[in-house]
Amino acid sequence: MSKNAALGAILVLSIFYPTQGEVIHADFELDIPTHTQTTVSTTLASVPTIKAVSARTRTVKVTAYTSSPEETDDTPFITASGKTVRDGIVASNFLPLGTRVKIPTLFGDKIFVVEDRMHPRMKNVVDIWMEKKEDALKFGFKNAEIAILD
Repeated sequence: MSKNAALGAILVLSIFYPTQGEVIHADFELDIPTHTQTTVSTTLASVPTIKAVSARTRTVKVTAYTSSPEETDDTPFITASGKTVRDGIVASNFLPLGTRVKIPTLFGDKIFVVEDRMHPRMKNVVDIWMEKKEDALKFGFKNAEIAILD
């Protein structure tokens, strides 16, 4: 039996999504009998600090769109953030505007920025802007893991 188990220590972790390089801390409660010689500070010192090694990830449906009138509103070359469309722009409803993401399995280290929105029914989708309709149609849709950088 481990020393902490013998002391009746109870560990309750707080779960959240760390950003790259952020230190994860654990919130915990200790139920240590008063008759033990172990101090709380000694027990705290034994709790390891874990470094996050990657960004948050999420599996989503990845699609492609263009500025063609049937795919956009009445301002086809202006994004929801007010910027002009360009390579590296994506639309998404579940991420804040300005969020940077990578789609490693499809685009390697290329960084995309969420600057546009989609129809409200699209919940777990990242839509990549493409200049040519043929390219968007050829891309189709794929399920892929995205890395959310910020």
